[in-house]
Amino acid sequence: MTGRTGGAGVTGGGPLIGVSTYLESGTRWGVWELEAALLPAGYARLVQRAGGLAVLLPPDAPEHAAAAVARLDGLVISGGPDVEPVRYGAEPDPRTGPPARERDAWELALIDAALAADVPLLGICRGMQLLNIALGGTMTQHIDGHTGGVGVFGHHAVKPVPGTLYGGLVEEETSVPTYHHQSVDRLGAGLIPSAYAADGTVEAVELPSAGGWVLGVQWHPEMAEDVRVMRALVEAAGPLSPSGA
Repeated sequence: MTGRTGGAGVTGGGPLIGVSTYLESGTRWGVWELEAALLPAGYARLVQRAGGLAVLLPPDAPEHAAAAVARLDGLVISGGPDVEPVRYGAEPDPRTGPPARERDAWELALIDAALAADVPLLGICRGMQLLNIALGGTMTQHIDGHTGGVGVFGHHAVKPVPGTLYGGLVEEETSVPTYHHQSVDRLGAGLIPSAYAADGTVEAVELPSAGGWVLGVQWHPEMAEDVRVMRALVEAAGPLSPSGA
């Protein structure tokens, strides 16, 4: 812990883990059709299963990111749409999705704030890509074989790099749920790869030079039963709740 005013000191609770969300218009529930801040429930459930307290972070002005992060014990940047290529100095490929500029700006500001404050940080899928971009890396805008089809998660093996943070958490090759068509090209400053797919795609990155705990995974642990990665984030953030022991 780093002296933050987060939730780890709350009686009966674990560390307070913020998870980024996104805005969607035309969302329906009951009789309502309104813009909503959304996040698949698997993210919050994974935090809870790992012993943390999940709090959802809707997009906000980038200048508010440091204040938000100061109240957290850990941060998860969730998956979602393609990052706008202008963020890493590229022209959009025709297969790159439409930009989500407000979300890009907010989540990049959250990452910068977490790195500056040594708040434990986990990037999931898009979140790993944003971590790479925040540190000056670039992306390959289209690869094949890492989804199960439109709206369907695929599965493939990832092999950890021995001696890395991720390799210490998961020593064996594992099959993971995956849904991405972009991948890391040039690594950002200080990042090292800590897992690969069989085709050579970088599937995890970490920042060993950081003062805090920083890891990105290209797959979706919230869609699986394995809690080791999230539990490691929660442990780095502070004492576990009894449910995560």
